[in-house]
Amino acid sequence: MRNSDEAKGSVSPVQSVDRAISVLELLARNGEAGITEIAEELGVHKSTASRLVSALENRGLVEQLGERGKYAIGFGVVRLAGAATGRMDLAKLGNLTCQRLADELGETVNIAVADDALAINISQAHGTASVTAQNWTGRRTPLHATSSGKVLLAYMDGAERRRILEYGLEEYTPRTTTTPEVLDAELQRIVQDGYAACFEEFELGLHAVAVPIYGSSGEVIAALSASGPSYRLSRQRIRQLVQPMSRAAAELSSQLGHFPG
Repeated sequence: MRNSDEAKGSVSPVQSVDRAISVLELLARNGEAGITEIAEELGVHKSTASRLVSALENRGLVEQLGERGKYAIGFGVVRLAGAATGRMDLAKLGNLTCQRLADELGETVNIAVADDALAINISQAHGTASVTAQNWTGRRTPLHATSSGKVLLAYMDGAERRRILEYGLEEYTPRTTTTPEVLDAELQRIVQDGYAACFEEFELGLHAVAVPIYGSSGEVIAALSASGPSYRLSRQRIRQLVQPMSRAAAELSSQLGHFPG
């Protein structure tokens, strides 16, 4: 029976997404299904089901099985699942890396990944010299005002980086860089130097340094940072931390499948 909303032509984008997900769930459950079966499952006309399946097929999320007219999960889903698995591997392996590095440096160590215009911390460990037990795991922080965020910005796709810089750079402390041209010049230096530093730009009294973590395809997928109070983590001390941090990041990157030529 045809859905009443469909008959009225009032299907929302959210409802279309929900239906597309339902198609994928049906195929995952049954292994394969034809247009008639999919339409019955969704309670829609066969033409609507066909359009949904065609859109999914164009994205590689479903594929047609020979001449039988039935559909199954496509390799595009495997690609998406692989990305999720990679992030889970990063968090799991990152916990070990953070703890070893925190023990070595005595500072708080974090791993962060980009989440649109923010960075989200997925792993953390405290060193023996940490004066607070602040938990940054799961916390979202600005890309332009943190060392991890700057690393993620510096290696980001150019168009995406420009979008973020042009959106507006909020001032968190008097030391926060809020001029896109100035920040862009700093991001270029970060790529050249291989690390980013942050001096009281997000919180007064807090300094930090970060280095990139690479994925199997050679792209920067995360940033490894060490942070501490400004009186202990001086500019000279930060320069001393870059080498052991880069070494730890390179080891983690190799565990994630990155082997530089």
